[in-house]
Amino acid sequence: MLNQIENRLLGGGDLTEEEALLLTRLKSMEILDLISVGNRVTRHFRGNRLEICSIINARSGNCSEDCVFCAQSSRHKTGARVYPMASPGDVLKQARAMERSGAKKFSLVASGRGISDRDLEKALLAFELIKRETGLELCASFGIIDENKAMLLKEAGVTMYHHNLETAPSHFSRICSTHTYQDRVNTIKAAQKAGLRVCSGGIIGLGETPAQRVELAFEIKRLGVDSVPINFLNPIGGTPLEGFAPPVPLESLQTLAIFRLIAPRSVIRLCGGRKEGLSGLQALAFMAGADGVMIGDYLTTRGEELNNDFKMFADLGLEIAT
Repeated sequence: MLNQIENRLLGGGDLTEEEALLLTRLKSMEILDLISVGNRVTRHFRGNRLEICSIINARSGNCSEDCVFCAQSSRHKTGARVYPMASPGDVLKQARAMERSGAKKFSLVASGRGISDRDLEKALLAFELIKRETGLELCASFGIIDENKAMLLKEAGVTMYHHNLETAPSHFSRICSTHTYQDRVNTIKAAQKAGLRVCSGGIIGLGETPAQRVELAFEIKRLGVDSVPINFLNPIGGTPLEGFAPPVPLESLQTLAIFRLIAPRSVIRLCGGRKEGLSGLQALAFMAGADGVMIGDYLTTRGEELNNDFKMFADLGLEIAT
């Protein structure tokens, strides 16, 4: 089956949902074969380049939403930092630091259901400053927005909008009740209408089934998303998921490879929870299908050491995309 799938994909065909479901049932050594196919499909469509991005948590905590995994929800007692929107000058300092560290793309993230007009004004000034003072490609992640706000972001120099679907439509009501899955889809479509590229993926390990991971991947493909961030659950104390265990590394690699085969031309971006979901097998993620990675710290948790990351990329022979 794997040979037939590989030949079809390399010839420009697609993976069917039925085939993807069968791939979720592979075990042990069969998963290693799947990883090999994911690697060859990645090299065929994406080459040997690795896209590197980083983020700043520009506004933290006090979020009105009740997403069960999130440390920044005001409904959970997690001890996460709470602070208002950062000043444009402070954002520029962090952007410069991440550019020196090797990041090529930089995103401002703000907690909350959406961004207020006042905070958006600050963000637009920050983006204009970063655009003028650095060579970074700009991304924004401000929750639910409409086309008008997306247009303002584009005019300020932003080229990509990040807004995760988080999980499959059939599982979404179990992770959030304060907004709908359709709200997230509408935001993605608004960003696309404004001419922004879209980065949208999810978190693996929210209690979803393997079939629901496939469901999520096909939803992302249907929406024509450019970049697919894959996160693995990092259970945060004080959230409803604090007792959940992240997927085991081989299952995480299997999931990455399946996402690659479903969306062979998209960037598959390895993001939060790398250590929790992959443990000592992180390097294999870039053989299974990942051709993008987030470096540095995440929203409320520490990331990997930069020196270790870049040594791993060099050891794998990956070329850093410019």
